Amino acid sequence: MKKIFLFCVFILMSNLQAQQRPKLVVGIVVDQMKMEYLYRFSDDFSSNGFKRLMDKGYTFHNMHYNFVPTYTAPGHASIFTGATPSTHGIVGNDWFNKATGKDLYCTDDASVKTVGDGLENEGAMSPKNLLSTTITDELRMATNFEGKVIGLSIKDRGSILPAGHFANWAFWYSKTGAFISSTFYGLALPDWVTEFNEEKRYMNYINRGWDLFKPVATYNESLADDNPYEGKLDKTKRPVFPYDLKEIYKEKGADILRSTPFGNDILADLAMKAIENESLGKDDITDFLTVSFSSTDYVGHTFGPRSMELQDTYLRLDETIAQFLTYLDKTVGKDNYLLFLTADHAGAENPNYLKDNKYNVKNIPSKDIVAALKKFSNESFGADLVLDYSNFNLFFNTEIIKNKGLDMNVVKQSFKTFLMTQEQVKRVYTEEEILASSGDDYFLSFISKGYDPRQNGEIVVLDKAGYMQYQATGTTHGTLNSYDTHVPLLFYGWKVPKGELHAKKYITQIAPTLSQMLKIPFPNGTESEVLDTLLDDDK
Repeated sequence: MKKIFLFCVFILMSNLQAQQRPKLVVGIVVDQMKMEYLYRFSDDFSSNGFKRLMDKGYTFHNMHYNFVPTYTAPGHASIFTGATPSTHGIVGNDWFNKATGKDLYCTDDASVKTVGDGLENEGAMSPKNLLSTTITDELRMATNFEGKVIGLSIKDRGSILPAGHFANWAFWYSKTGAFISSTFYGLALPDWVTEFNEEKRYMNYINRGWDLFKPVATYNESLADDNPYEGKLDKTKRPVFPYDLKEIYKEKGADILRSTPFGNDILADLAMKAIENESLGKDDITDFLTVSFSSTDYVGHTFGPRSMELQDTYLRLDETIAQFLTYLDKTVGKDNYLLFLTADHAGAENPNYLKDNKYNVKNIPSKDIVAALKKFSNESFGADLVLDYSNFNLFFNTEIIKNKGLDMNVVKQSFKTFLMTQEQVKRVYTEEEILASSGDDYFLSFISKGYDPRQNGEIVVLDKAGYMQYQATGTTHGTLNSYDTHVPLLFYGWKVPKGELHAKKYITQIAPTLSQMLKIPFPNGTESEVLDTLLDDDK
């Protein structure tokens, strides 16, 4: 009897231990998604996608980024490290690195090579430039590296940075139409990925073409199909439905899939294959799958936030998420997975659209800004002192400044005064001002959290709201204005209470909150502020 009793206690304790963590965590990032889209397109969503997450999970309505620049790589890195670029080091998608004097891409790693059927440079990628651990790293260590971590995205940075330093695999989409990886993760693709690639599923989407998902009357939240604020998939044709993707494929190849809703679909296909073939969520050791839907960003950049193309992309993504949730219910179990959905940044309204509606703003191409800076430099100092201008950062040629015997402080103040005369500029900060930030200056606080003195420029520029350093059509992002920082955050599943919150919260609170829910260490760069409404002991 004593042995039976002890056995029962053992089984009970094992079950209680198993319940301390979900079997699978799924982190979904929707690239360039504004919180506003969940409101604007709500009437056209099904009840099983975004609405299911909102109605049965927990919705943070007022989630924001707390740094600039609001780009894809810093956004993904900050979600999963719980830190800002000043700590984790990913200060842009690509940037001029002051320490090396060279351009750097966020996931560049010349020591590794492409794995799979991709172009040579497409796979020379790893997380080595990420200076903090991720929540996925901490889970790997907390499970003695038995819990699996896999990162998936169309973009390399969207899969590599969330998956962290210790991931089993990260896969991203090649221009060839195949999903690839790098030798950082392994010497050959898993068989199931190779088989997936051999099916050439992208051609199914190409052959189908892109027409409206729902009746045209559904799209009354968008501008006309052909409007002056959207760009084109095919430079020779008007941007109107339906799109003959077979014709565009002849020119652009499989890469065209990125700029259609079907990049999201093929990624969801791969995610379900990963769960099945890697046995994610099949035992009591927690696994973590990161899925970053990139096509929303490509469509947004090309067509803008008021286009029918963008609305169609979100209506289709809603259906894709509904199917994915159904798959998780069947394979992992409704109460066995924890899922969150957020975005790496939001996006601006097209300035010409705003201007045509009597808001006095405009787009300023970066090349025009660079030309003005160089002209001022030559007229004021008799030389071009501008080494680089990118990501709102101005870098000076210190060698020329030294050889001409110029005072760097005088140079900085002169350029600062000049920049403040430019129509689009709101604030200009020098390196010294950024590093001395006390947090009292609202604008400066965003810049200081995104600034690494070893990598960033001597001057950082902040534009006025509504202005955009971009082309005349489509949209972009990168500023501290709410249209770039305000993103959704939806939690759903294992131990998530039903509810909503309208108080302002920050994206860097996601990772430490997950640490508390999973009872594992915080990522090592986080400030450890948590979303306490998810951690209420009474829930």
